[in-house]
Amino acid sequence: MNTTELNLQIIAFFEDIEKYYGCKTEITEGLFSDVADLVANNTTWNLSEFDLIRSAYRNNGGCFMFEGNKMYYEISGKKIIDFKQPGRNKFEFIEQYSETVFRITKIRFHYKY
Repeated sequence: MNTTELNLQIIAFFEDIEKYYGCKTEITEGLFSDVADLVANNTTWNLSEFDLIRSAYRNNGGCFMFEGNKMYYEISGKKIIDFKQPGRNKFEFIEQYSETVFRITKIRFHYKY
């Protein structure tokens, strides 16, 4: 996927995110070192659950943010190298922080429609 297609998909995701406000949101975050070989056993995982209250783009720092009650999560817009929708109401972002440090963020919205 080229950069223009990637950017258009990410913009479309955030333009439509308001429909998930009030929904239970699961964010699974993994840190790994080889983007060509993402293996669950070689990845450090974190899981957060909250009801999505709002989202926005933070110009200072170029980050997409997700906010819930006592929960705040950001994805660096400048560091995204991949974005996909692997299922209904499921999304995945991959960010590259250095040559060998990557973060995958899996978002699942419990959406009733």
